[in-house]
Amino acid sequence: MTQIPDTPNFSPLIETNEEEKRDSGVPSTVAIAGHPLHPLIVTFPIAFLASAPISDLAYWWTKDMFWAQASWWLILIGLGAAVLAAITGMLDFLRIERVRKRSAGWAHMILNISSMILTIINLLLRSGNISGAILPLGLVLSIVVAALLGLSGWFGAELVFRHKVAVIGYGDPNR
Repeated sequence: MTQIPDTPNFSPLIETNEEEKRDSGVPSTVAIAGHPLHPLIVTFPIAFLASAPISDLAYWWTKDMFWAQASWWLILIGLGAAVLAAITGMLDFLRIERVRKRSAGWAHMILNISSMILTIINLLLRSGNISGAILPLGLVLSIVVAALLGLSGWFGAELVFRHKVAVIGYGDPNR
């Protein structure tokens, strides 16, 4: 039998559960043909919302309205995609006890909710004043949201790769 190497345990950031290393994992409760939807859907809000600070910076440097409008659409579409990702993620959070037992699950959820709230604020600030709200607050909010999504993604990866959530497996979802 192959020995599984020890993994770091830096609670509360990284929790290692030796039993989880040996089980096959817990499938997502929101899947098509066994393929989890949440990891697929999250790529869209991440891409759109992580691009918003880039278009905000482009507007700042060029004062070209194209970039202000691009930011508006990136944030709007990113928020819509985030709602879909949040629904699938929350369903797994509520239905898979293993997710709720791990600090990574709570951190992932809290960071994503915070990102969505800040995105809504950013969108509301820009409503009716697409270019006027970019500097400085719109740009700051866009950067903060992108950073929060990066951190949240790290915790989401902890759930998948360390705790084996939303994988094809037959492990106990309550453990």
